[in-house]
Amino acid sequence: MGDGGAADDGSSPPAAAGFSYLAVFHNYPLVAALLGFAIAQSIKFFVTWYKENRWDPKQLIGSGGMPSSHSATVTALAVAIGFQDGFSCSLFATAAIFASVVMYDASGIRLHAGKQAEVLNQIVCELPSEHPLSETRPLRELLGHTPTQVVAGALLGCAIATAGQLFI
Repeated sequence: MGDGGAADDGSSPPAAAGFSYLAVFHNYPLVAALLGFAIAQSIKFFVTWYKENRWDPKQLIGSGGMPSSHSATVTALAVAIGFQDGFSCSLFATAAIFASVVMYDASGIRLHAGKQAEVLNQIVCELPSEHPLSETRPLRELLGHTPTQVVAGALLGCAIATAGQLFI
C-alpha cells in the first residue's frame, strides 16, 4: 500500500468534509423561496385580521388570497438563482419556466376550478333535503388567484430575492 495508513476496503462511504445540517441555511435560493412563502402567507393572515377583524390560522397554510404565495415562492427562487448563478444559466431558465407554469396554473386552472366549486356548492344547497347529495360537504372555493394576486406575489418574490442579494 505504501501510504502507511489503514487499508480502505470500500465498505463505508467517504465522510463528507465539513458536512452540517445548518448548511442548508446558506442556500440563498432556498432561503429566498421559503421566505417568499412565509411572508406571503403571513400577509394573508394579517389582511384577514384587518379586513374581517378575526384571526384565521388557516390563512397561514391555505391557498388562494392576496398575495399569491405560490407566485412569491417560485419568483423568489428564480430570481435568487439568477443572482447567484447568472441570468444566462440554464438553471435560471428552468426556474423561470417553472415559475411561469406555476403562476399560469394559479391564475387560470385553479381559479376556474374554484369558481366551478362555488357554482356546485350553490347547486347542492338548493337540493331538497331528501336528495342523497344534500348532505355533501362543500367543496373548497378559494383555490386559485386573480391576476392581480399573482402579480403581487411575483413582485413580493422579486423584492425578497433582491433584498437577500443586497443584504447577504
